[in-house]
Amino acid sequence: MNMQVPNVIAPTAPRSLEETGLSPVMMRDILLKTMFRMNIETVSAISRSVALPIPVAQELIDLARTQKLLEATGTLHANSGGEMGYQLADAGKARALDALSQSEYYGPMPVPLERYYEQVKKQSIRNVQMTRQQLTSAMGHLILPDELLDHLGPAVGAGRSILMYGPPGNGKSSISNGIRDAIGDKIFIPRAIEYAGQVITVYDPIVHSAAEQSEDDPNSLRRSSNRFDNRYVLCERPTVITGGELSLDMLDLTYNPTARTYTASLQMKATGGVFIIDDLGRQQEPPQKIVNRWIVPLEENRDILALQSGEKFEVPFDTLVIFSTNFHPNEIFDKAALRRIFFKIKIDGPNQEMFLKIFAMVAKKKKMPLDEKALLHLLKVKYPTIENIYANYQPVFLIDQMIAICEFEGIPYQMTPELIDRAWANMFVRDEKIIH
Repeated sequence: MNMQVPNVIAPTAPRSLEETGLSPVMMRDILLKTMFRMNIETVSAISRSVALPIPVAQELIDLARTQKLLEATGTLHANSGGEMGYQLADAGKARALDALSQSEYYGPMPVPLERYYEQVKKQSIRNVQMTRQQLTSAMGHLILPDELLDHLGPAVGAGRSILMYGPPGNGKSSISNGIRDAIGDKIFIPRAIEYAGQVITVYDPIVHSAAEQSEDDPNSLRRSSNRFDNRYVLCERPTVITGGELSLDMLDLTYNPTARTYTASLQMKATGGVFIIDDLGRQQEPPQKIVNRWIVPLEENRDILALQSGEKFEVPFDTLVIFSTNFHPNEIFDKAALRRIFFKIKIDGPNQEMFLKIFAMVAKKKKMPLDEKALLHLLKVKYPTIENIYANYQPVFLIDQMIAICEFEGIPYQMTPELIDRAWANMFVRDEKIIH
């Protein structure tokens, strides 16, 4: 049966080896490698490890037995509901070692690439309906002007690319994270996919937060009670956040030459979710080069990856890409690159009224009493020295500094012109020549 999660149709568990879409030889070899590496014997343990329903795992075991690669141990495992045990025959061990020398991959059966394409379509980020209320509640901890939400809402709802630019310290990163929280539903991530006999692992516990797994109960009468294909993991929509460390090779498959296995690229792990490139312009590669790498994916909803053999193949590209930079777009991109980024949104610093609103909110949250004399000192004496340029990070910074000073001096939380001066001194570094 298909389990419905919000907006997403679950992939149905295969009812036979044929329904997996994989070649019997590949499945047999993964079975032998898994039993060899994990030292498992019962059908229920094998079913869990190779992520197939119990009847399909039994079908695979029977296939290996007819080829004299597996044999029944003749022992019933009492702690596994009296299940029959199986072990590798000598020919099975030899085959497992041979298969491991070609690829160390073992464990969950992969999903064929074409089946993965179908699932990506069913759970596309572009199917997400974004309402103003969803966006506002996800951004509740931020004070944002209404016109900014007017721009952000349609951009997120379209599931296309967004460029956020503006001076540092005004919450571009917080807004990116708020967008991720606003999307909020769940999708199915394959543990691994298969293309041309090669296995590429996709599920990554660092990127994907698993919500639920579907397993057969060996004691159930039907023993195929899977609500969805266990080769997938039900997860929150993924978010990949990269900053100055991003390099172009992270956007390609990672090949481990020792294990002869592949790991999905960063943007492939972000499929169905959000990919945030923070601090664009701080990477070793120039921003133009990074955006050039995204041109085909952004325009055609597909990415092109290459195997070690040099063979290229297409994977779906279904990702909301958010570029965030402190530079003006015209400084770092040519017109062709800018044309390909669907929404450009300037995130500016607050005006004085908005700054005071944020300052009061932060002070209340951190139990710091407001003081009119100290605030006037901040606005009339300190800010003119930086041409009255306000930034969203400044209220938190200044209040945290004053709290740290009060705690050090052993006095109750308070705001005074003198404490404002001490906090301000830590916000900026004075220009001076240091003699070595």
